[in-house]
Amino acid sequence: MEHVIHVTSRDDFHLELGFDTGEKKIFDVRPYLSKGVFRRLQDIQLFKQAYVAGGTVCWPKDLDIAPETLYDRSVPM
Repeated sequence: MEHVIHVTSRDDFHLELGFDTGEKKIFDVRPYLSKGVFRRLQDIQLFKQAYVAGGTVCWPKDLDIAPETLYDRSVPM
């Protein structure tokens, strides 16, 4: 399984991701912003606090997205 080693959150609710495979990809978080706990990420200040932990992207308040989702549903940069 691929692991995230770098994340940059953009103002357009996209994540720039670096994976341990050397790949760089873009993940669009917008489809998730209306679902469950991810609604909290509509707050751009919270969204911009993305960080890498345990090989995936996390945010304060115990939010994260599975690394396989990030890898499979992102597009190459």
